[in-house]
Amino acid sequence: MKLDLVLRELHRSEKSLARDLRRTSERHTVEHEVHHVARDLAGWSAEHVRALALCGRDYGLHLSDEVAENTPLTPLRESLSEVTGCRPEPGLVLLADLRRLHRGAVGVSLDWELLAQGAQAAKDARLLELASGCHPQTLRQMKWTNAMLKILSPQILTS
Repeated sequence: MKLDLVLRELHRSEKSLARDLRRTSERHTVEHEVHHVARDLAGWSAEHVRALALCGRDYGLHLSDEVAENTPLTPLRESLSEVTGCRPEPGLVLLADLRRLHRGAVGVSLDWELLAQGAQAAKDARLLELASGCHPQTLRQMKWTNAMLKILSPQILTS
């Protein structure tokens, strides 16, 4: 069985998504919805990381259950966000960040699908329950990034 490979990759991609969501939140404090929602969504991914680390033990994996809350650059990102918030270029940076988040969430969603399919084939109820519980939140992350791109891109790209 190769479910351990899927668990390891899903853990890595969830951790990466949580980090990217937090960085986007830090970088765009002036955009209040982006700042607050991205932080909340990062919390979802952090919960997924913990659940995957716990479940991974059954497959002989030693996965970290921690996602770094803040980095040494956090205060700098937040200060720069406030200083540059009125210039037009931050809009392009925001679009780039949202695109990266969307692609990351799509990848995580695909990994959850793979885990669910593998768990179903292996008749592993615990893994299937994990995927069924976490995947809807990842789909919500995807929908949010997509919606924000649709809402913000017209104004940013035509100004």
